[in-house]
Amino acid sequence: MNAVAVVDILGGEKVLRKRIRNRLDMVELGSSGITKQALLNLAKYLAIPPGRLAELLPVSERTLQRYTPKKHFDRSVSEQILRIAEVAAKGTDVFGDKEQFLKWMKSENKAFGNRTPVSLLISTFGVEMVLDELGRIEYGVFS
Repeated sequence: MNAVAVVDILGGEKVLRKRIRNRLDMVELGSSGITKQALLNLAKYLAIPPGRLAELLPVSERTLQRYTPKKHFDRSVSEQILRIAEVAAKGTDVFGDKEQFLKWMKSENKAFGNRTPVSLLISTFGVEMVLDELGRIEYGVFS
């Protein structure tokens, strides 16, 4: 996992208000909470409306709308945001191009029972499946 890429996707250290260098720092960030602004940056990166991204998180769209940009989400929401950002960083790295990665994320995939990769990001199990598939693509093993 490239912590620097995840930080960039979420808006940088200015938005996160923490210096992130490794996975341990990510654990601490998840515990202290991700801000709504970082979530909005992730939505913009993935070219997904914030309401659609809220469907992937354990929070309602209505609750999301009530948050101010600097308000922090709880641990479960923050960790899911971090995992989705990790998928975005890994996918962009594997495909070498953000647009190609986003196209793959929104296309039906036989490895996922003809579901789109983005639809699997609703759970930690789905995130792991997508990361595993990206690893296979990275090493030239296609399902």
